[in-house]
Amino acid sequence: MPEKVIIIGSGPAAWTAAIYAARAELTPLVFEGAVTEENRLAGTLPLGQLALTTEVENYPGFPAGNLGAYLDGAIAKEKRRLMPPHEKHGVSGPELMELIRQQAVNFGTRIVTEDVVGVDFDRHPFRLTASDGRTYEALSVIVATGARANYLGLPSEETYKNRGVSACAICDGALPRFRHKPLVVVGGGDSAVEEADYLSKFASTVYMVHRRDQLRASKIMAQRAMDNPRIEIQWNRTLSEVLGNDAEGVTGVRLGSTVGQPDLVLDASGLFLAIGHTPNTAFLEGKLRMNQKKYLTWTTPGRTYTSVEGVFAAGDVADDYYRQAVTAAGSGCMAALDAERWLAAKGC
Repeated sequence: MPEKVIIIGSGPAAWTAAIYAARAELTPLVFEGAVTEENRLAGTLPLGQLALTTEVENYPGFPAGNLGAYLDGAIAKEKRRLMPPHEKHGVSGPELMELIRQQAVNFGTRIVTEDVVGVDFDRHPFRLTASDGRTYEALSVIVATGARANYLGLPSEETYKNRGVSACAICDGALPRFRHKPLVVVGGGDSAVEEADYLSKFASTVYMVHRRDQLRASKIMAQRAMDNPRIEIQWNRTLSEVLGNDAEGVTGVRLGSTVGQPDLVLDASGLFLAIGHTPNTAFLEGKLRMNQKKYLTWTTPGRTYTSVEGVFAAGDVADDYYRQAVTAAGSGCMAALDAERWLAAKGC
């Protein structure tokens, strides 16, 4: 028998979709991804980008406080043992994701810890191929595979991820470790200006590092950066090394030059990469409609419909603008409701 709904992904969108689908008695099957070295290096391990995030202060319902006792009761002991003790901030990324995952499991969600590597949407029921070679059939599919932040690939960058290196200013910029401290943003497009402008509300100085002598951002955004007294643009510079130590995390950066100038060392408590995101849609190439950035497109405003009837998209895989946990979770709810109503209309 084909599954009523298969959900591909394991971030906030996927697990929220699973919660709603399970409560609607659709008995969802979630492909949360495989635990492999390839996925670790690509940043696509189970539980999504939030599993790589330490403090989460902007997800509703988790004010600062000691959630330790609740976490001990809500999450399996073997998983709690793998987490550091709760330290009275709102909630950590791994804690939040384990809680949402467990909520989905409590309602009867089934989980396969494999990647989906191939899909056949030209037939119905749809056919999906997993990384272990097994095939599955589904009456409906929700794609919630997310998008991963682009990094430069420096060893020092990897060393200090979540200890001062971030790819989301809105997620992390207001944290105490960054307040009233100098920060660095790498990038020269509209997104980089937006990140720098946002961080300037908290930082003492924001250094924008750009490899050229003018920003790629739109004129109005570029002017905004140059008019901001807390933003200082480092022209013709590239990031060579992230500096830091075990006790403090990031303490500075070393910048190279694209015009033959000596290296420059800047003191900084944080480094923010604003060089784009890559949606996890490679396995869907030619199967679903995408935009120029390879994000899935919704074919009907306000609905999670894709270009294939019965296939829905939720979360960052279809969102190149907001990219927040709460908006991803909201669209996961939408996708589950859309799938439920589509199946009902089809008499499934």
